[in-house]
Amino acid sequence: MNDTSMHSRSAANRAAALFARLDGPGRPAGGSRQTLLVRAPGRVNLIGEHTDYNQGLVLPAAIDLEFWIAFQPWDRPEVEMISADFDESKSFSFEGLAPHGDARTWIDYVAATAWAMRDAGLPIRGFRGAMSSNIPIGSGLSSSAALEMASSWALAVPGEPRPDPGAMAAIAQRGENLYVGVNCGIMDQFASAAGQAGHALLIDCRTNTFQATPMPAQLSMVVCDTGSPRRLGASAYNTRRSECELGAKLIGEREPGVKSLRDVDEAMLARNRDRLPEVVARRCDHVVKEDQRVVATVDALRDGDLEALGRLFAESHASLRDLYEVSSPELDAMVEIAVAVPGVVASRMTGAGFGGCTVSLVERGAEEGLREAVLAQYEKRTGLQPRVYIVNAVDGAGEVELDA
Repeated sequence: MNDTSMHSRSAANRAAALFARLDGPGRPAGGSRQTLLVRAPGRVNLIGEHTDYNQGLVLPAAIDLEFWIAFQPWDRPEVEMISADFDESKSFSFEGLAPHGDARTWIDYVAATAWAMRDAGLPIRGFRGAMSSNIPIGSGLSSSAALEMASSWALAVPGEPRPDPGAMAAIAQRGENLYVGVNCGIMDQFASAAGQAGHALLIDCRTNTFQATPMPAQLSMVVCDTGSPRRLGASAYNTRRSECELGAKLIGEREPGVKSLRDVDEAMLARNRDRLPEVVARRCDHVVKEDQRVVATVDALRDGDLEALGRLFAESHASLRDLYEVSSPELDAMVEIAVAVPGVVASRMTGAGFGGCTVSLVERGAEEGLREAVLAQYEKRTGLQPRVYIVNAVDGAGEVELDA
């Protein structure tokens, strides 16, 4: 078991222990007294950034940085939770549950999932529980989606049919869009729901389907947290999405059949570039070519073409920096440090941007060399303390046997 897996189990035990301390006399049970445990992984996106909400292609992997919820169902139409990480309790009632489009605290992501499940016709149950996570908050590793997917398992009524992972991800995504007010695509929830150990997921965000892509045995995934919280807020994220939608609309006025940037190729973009505001053209340029890079990366992983992986990751990072304008000096510095380390095959920013993490593909045995280089150089260049995680691709969200 590597460090990250050990920390995941530690988070699970922390949630269970916190819940056990709460489970004292005088607490209303109203139902089962059995303590249950559910988990959901975060994700790292190998390539395919800001393509999901353009109905494009993405290539994430669910990773062993995870959310855990220890809980007991009860008959009350409400959820009460305590967070081991925030050291606070929050609750909400199912009665009058309605979107407000403005997340104020972590419990809103649980409430969003409850609302979306009920709105989709799924029965839900109340519970009281404790949660813990080892996903660094604000790092771009999808802590919010992991909380939503873990919550979907705690809220689910036993014995009732559960939607397949793609459908469940779409339900949770709708909750985040409408209840929380973040106009995200489906990638984060999908990866957390459908992850497969040892594989990345090639997700088609138009058809809501995926193909498992084996990770080469000779490569490790290393996530480097810049220590710079992700600053791409809801307004900046939604602005970029609107710019892409405008680009698709303007191109579609001349090109029949264009509903989103997924329908646009390079030749089509070139002959319609004069119709686009310059900033919109840059956004479209990134998305169109990024979809192509996703397909090429799947081929390179299959063929073990390390040179191609390095080139594709470098092109993606440069495009996100120069065309989509969501990189940062900290992310750029982390990538520059990584690619100079022997054994690092490829490195790029991952996630929405403006802080957060990079992802590197590293030859087995070179992981510690990357860690040492980052710890030795990054703080001197930025003044920030980094964190380095050697991660594994793991299975998606679900129930877990609670240790006796």
